[in-house]
Amino acid sequence: MPDQWKTKPILRRRQRIGPFLCWAVVFADIGTSVYYTPGILYGRFGTRAAIFVTMTLLVFVLLAIKYAEVAVRYPEGGGVVTVSTRAFHPFVGLVGGMFILVDYFLTAALSALSGVIYLSVVFKSLGAIVVLGTVGALLILALLNLIGVKASAEASAIFAVIAGVMQVAVVTAVIVRLGPTHIFDSVHQVLAGPRLTPIFVLTGYAGAFLAFSGLESIAQLSPVMAEPRRRVANLGMGLVVITIALTSPLLTLWSTTLVGTHANPDQFISLLADYATGPVLAGMVAISGALLLIFASNTALIGSYHVFLALSHMRFLPRPLAQRNRWRNTPQWAIAVATAIPVGVVIFARGNTGTLGGIYAFGLLGAFMLTSLSLDVIRWHERASAVVMVVGVITTAAVTVAWVINLFAKPLATIFGGGLSLVGIAIGVATYRVAHRRGVPAVFPHLLRDDRPPTLISRARRIGKCYVLAVVPSEPGPAVALAKAAVEVANNQPIVFLYRGQGLPRTGLPHLMEIVDPYLTDATAQDVLGRVEREARTHAGHRKYIYAGKGTAAEAAGRIGAALHPIHTLVVDGPSERSAPTAAGRPTRMTRGSVGILDYGPS
Repeated sequence: MPDQWKTKPILRRRQRIGPFLCWAVVFADIGTSVYYTPGILYGRFGTRAAIFVTMTLLVFVLLAIKYAEVAVRYPEGGGVVTVSTRAFHPFVGLVGGMFILVDYFLTAALSALSGVIYLSVVFKSLGAIVVLGTVGALLILALLNLIGVKASAEASAIFAVIAGVMQVAVVTAVIVRLGPTHIFDSVHQVLAGPRLTPIFVLTGYAGAFLAFSGLESIAQLSPVMAEPRRRVANLGMGLVVITIALTSPLLTLWSTTLVGTHANPDQFISLLADYATGPVLAGMVAISGALLLIFASNTALIGSYHVFLALSHMRFLPRPLAQRNRWRNTPQWAIAVATAIPVGVVIFARGNTGTLGGIYAFGLLGAFMLTSLSLDVIRWHERASAVVMVVGVITTAAVTVAWVINLFAKPLATIFGGGLSLVGIAIGVATYRVAHRRGVPAVFPHLLRDDRPPTLISRARRIGKCYVLAVVPSEPGPAVALAKAAVEVANNQPIVFLYRGQGLPRTGLPHLMEIVDPYLTDATAQDVLGRVEREARTHAGHRKYIYAGKGTAAEAAGRIGAALHPIHTLVVDGPSERSAPTAAGRPTRMTRGSVGILDYGPS
């Protein structure tokens, strides 16, 4: 590709992100919720909103632990799409992709709208053109992505630190204004109201998850995290939890009780700052919050079109959606669709954050639920400790209850999110079937990592001992011959096909939110494994595929045989294939067509 067509990065030198930048990126997303959540919840639950945010905070902490683990387990990124594909089936990954897309669309719309509304605190004229201003902001963000201006962790840190300092400043100012003896008078005001009914509590609990939208960002950062990834993910998420715990419940409590009942709920945090110290802090909070909200909207747009690209490479969405232009090498159609839907949502809502809040949560909670459940399945098959399993299942149950409640408590959200998800799933299934009829079947292999072998699961059930390990060559003819031999030798027992990618490993770091799966960009591997799958479909037993990128350490590929304990290891008889993992002893040679195949197993 000519150099002039390549995207020009705005930073000359990018490094992997550590715990602080990890916190910054996630907080730049999740930290925006506090600007609109109190007002939206106040419209439905009045001064009781803080109770429900505090209730949901515990589940948020448990979910944060799980999302940090997902980031560690899947360095390629992908979040719910990746983990649900591994735990269940690629079509479940498609469902997860639709859930997170619905969440991204609404996040982009709501964040941009709230950003413009907060700007109107300082620039009063914006108040009359909120919808037009929001649409304009979304179109500008789309243009920036189209010309290749990418979000960076450093930029996130600037916005996150400024907004975080302003949020803490508001909390501190309110404490000073109220004095030590009256800090928690608002708590008594909240508890002094009418008795809480179980239905009201459950509905409020389910609705308060809006306060923690953005948690899923941590799983999308895995490709750019520094090593050791576990330490970075845990520390970064720990900082997020601490920051949110110190600000979100208190800001919700005071903004819904101290600010006048006739105040604009869409500007609660800025108005709370005005109550505490005056217009100077209110203006600073409004501007910093607006910038962070617009940045979060951009992050959602980026996340949307990267999910589009991944689902397109998985053959669930039409390939033209992933087409890149020659001008800046950016996916113009994916960016266009990722922008058009939020624009349509803003116009539909007529600039009303309450309406947007009413159609929120279906995708968010669906993605939370599916991620949590998928991780439980994987932990179960890896024999995690009883404590880990119990806490994980409780987390999944808590999120599932919230999702089910919202199905009935928010019918508009169910219609919008469910309808959009069903349309996306229908397109995905249709695209997959058309591609299957026109070419080779799509295969979704596990990625071989240097640190541990993959847990092979099919439809939530772990595959038993591998009977045949077949090392697939990169030439289609010998690969098909090997597949025939593997099916015959396996005799309906589990088969694992191992393929080592021949493409050059990627150089340079991926961009934020990018899903980096080397198999999805390896056309040769997709073609060869598709041909193998077509031949192996006569096999009645389990079959799984493992893809080892060219950058994978040779020792990792060599250890796979020891990890799977195959009875038979089949390789094509050729000098280029004999470095593959094999069992000890002399092989038996067989011929399929004109291809010689070595069987390292019982004679």
